[in-house]
Amino acid sequence: MIKVGIVGGTGYTGVELLRLLASHPQVEVTVITSRSEKGVRVDEMYPNLRGHYDTLAFSEPDAEVLAACDAVFFATPHGVAHALAGDLLARGTRVIDLSADFRIKDADIWAEWYGQPHGAPELLGEAVYGLPEVNRDAIREARLIAVPGCYPTSVQLGLIPLLEAGLIETGNIIADCKSAVSGAGRGAKVGSLLCEAGESMKAYGASGHRHLPEITQGLDLAAGSAVGLTFVPHLTPMIRGIHSTLYPRLSGFSGTLEDLQALFEQRYADHPAVDVMPLGSHPETRSVRGTNLCRIALHRPGNGDTLVVLSVIDNLVKGASGQAIQNLNLMFGLDEMMGIGAPAMMP
Repeated sequence: MIKVGIVGGTGYTGVELLRLLASHPQVEVTVITSRSEKGVRVDEMYPNLRGHYDTLAFSEPDAEVLAACDAVFFATPHGVAHALAGDLLARGTRVIDLSADFRIKDADIWAEWYGQPHGAPELLGEAVYGLPEVNRDAIREARLIAVPGCYPTSVQLGLIPLLEAGLIETGNIIADCKSAVSGAGRGAKVGSLLCEAGESMKAYGASGHRHLPEITQGLDLAAGSAVGLTFVPHLTPMIRGIHSTLYPRLSGFSGTLEDLQALFEQRYADHPAVDVMPLGSHPETRSVRGTNLCRIALHRPGNGDTLVVLSVIDNLVKGASGQAIQNLNLMFGLDEMMGIGAPAMMP
C-alpha cells in the first residue's frame, strides 16, 4: 500500500481527497493535518466519511511524521508548501501540491500575482506541472508535482490540440469561463453566502485573474510562441463545476469541422480523463459532477473562422483532487484512473 499524508485537510479539496482515496485499492491515508482542528476525527467533521476513516484524526504538521509517508498532498493556501516541500523532498517523500506554489515557473511573475516573494524558488526547476495530457512521462519520474488549477485545466485541454497543430490565431483567444461557488473555498466569505451567490451570476477578476499567467504559460508551450488570451471568469450559483467557452479563430485552415473533431479525438485517444464528445454536443457540468473527466465539444457557427470549444470539468475533481490522485497513480506506476474512474452523479 502507498502511504500518503494530507496537509490542510479541512477545506473542500482536502475532503475531496479523502472521499476519493477512501475507495482507492492501493492507497492508505496515514496522517492528515490541521492546526485549528487538532484531535478532531475526520468523520466527525465530515459525516460522509463515517465507516471509511474510523481512527484518522487531524494533527499538527510534523515533518518527521509526514516524511514517513510515500507521498504528501498539500491542500493548502498558497505559500504553505513553500515552507515544507523542500524538507520532505530531502527526506525522500514525494510531494503533490494542489496550491499554486509551484505552477508558475518564473518566481518574479508568481510574486507579482500572489503578492509575496516566492518561498522556494530553488524548487521551481524541479517541479513538474501535473497535467497528464501534456506531461505524463515527466510525471512518472517526478518528485514534486504542481497540480494545475481548475480554470487552467479546462482552458488548456480545450485549446492545446489546436495550438499544437498551428491551426488558430494566437494573438487574442477568448476564454469565457463559469465556476461553481466551491471554487472560492470553504472559508466564510460574504460573496459565498446563499443570499449573495444564489440566483445571480457575475464576472470577477476581469482585469486580471491569478490563473491567467498559469494558463498562458501552458498555451505558450503548446504553441511554441507567446499567446494572447482574454480570460474572464464568472461565479455561478452552483456547487461544483466549471464550464469554459473558448473562442479561437482558425488560421490557414481549409478543412472541415469533422477534420477538427478527428484532431481532438486523435490527440486525446490515449488520455482516459478527456472525453471528446460527438459533434453537435453541448456538455453539461452535471455530466462530470464527481468525476475526473473533462468533456469537450466543438462547434463552428456558420462554418466561419471562429471555432467554439466547450470544455467542462468538476472543479474539485479534475480541477483539483482527482487530478492530484491521477498524478499519484502515474508516479507510482499504477493505472492513472485507479480510484477515480466512477461515473458522474446524476441528477
